[in-house]
Amino acid sequence: MDKIAVLIPCYNESKTIEKVVTDFKKALPEATIYVFDNNSSDGTDEIARKAGAVVKYEYQQGKGNVIRRMFREIDAECYVMTDGDDTYPAESAREMVDCVLNHHADMVVGDRLSSTYFEENKRPFHNFGNSIVRSSINSLFHTNIKDIMTGYRAFSYQFVKTFPVLSQGFEIETEMSIHAADKNMFVENVIIEYRDRPEGSESKLNTYSDGFKVLRTIASLFRTYKPMAFFGVIALILAVLGVGFMIPVLVEFNHTGLVERFPTLIVCCFVILAAMVSFFAGLQLQTITRKNRQDFEMELQHVHYEYEHLEK
Repeated sequence: MDKIAVLIPCYNESKTIEKVVTDFKKALPEATIYVFDNNSSDGTDEIARKAGAVVKYEYQQGKGNVIRRMFREIDAECYVMTDGDDTYPAESAREMVDCVLNHHADMVVGDRLSSTYFEENKRPFHNFGNSIVRSSINSLFHTNIKDIMTGYRAFSYQFVKTFPVLSQGFEIETEMSIHAADKNMFVENVIIEYRDRPEGSESKLNTYSDGFKVLRTIASLFRTYKPMAFFGVIALILAVLGVGFMIPVLVEFNHTGLVERFPTLIVCCFVILAAMVSFFAGLQLQTITRKNRQDFEMELQHVHYEYEHLEK
């Protein structure tokens, strides 16, 4: 098992990968640098290999698929994940590693948003999207993660081996953040100096399609991790609509003794019934979610035992 493993997912980063590998070898000389190539066509893998990295391959396209492969194949006491585009400073890696190895953090977030991100990043919709995602997740999951979508993170062995990778693309960082918040993982924030991509290096992130995927992922994970809140809101909305439209019908019946709008009455009854179904569905799923959390804690015990065995 490696003491420290630096994991770099790459897709066509030939202009920057050599510098990234060299910088991290200098910052963490005891670390093993892994570059996971994701079908690059510009020779990224050969450049990384010549720079001294261990090159592995993931042929299923998408950052989430690459991270799944990384977490399955590599065993280490501490993992540092960064991008191959030279936007994250290797000099911050030592502080992040110390948080994992000495402070027992499960995930360390390289916080771009508290430093230079909004000045360096020239894409205004990315800035706006990052702020919206951060506010949404911190509000919905009652956490204080400073940068939800950063690709610069450090992890403990326990986090990596218990994190179920479901996303295939760039929404993977959002999934990591929500998983850590829901499972009461110890998260620390380390402020880093972000720099924009060098000239000639192009981002693989599509502002609109990937942004929509991230928002959809937040909604999906909120439903999964907070079912009572999710279905409770739906139940409340349906109940308000059903009762609101039924009140005039009941007032009319009280005055005349007749129900002239039977269709409205019938629809209202079905809407209120749907609200009751939604409420009890949320209640049942909340019980299942609580049981899953208990099972997860037991799984952590198993992974901790496995970790100690690998150290020996």
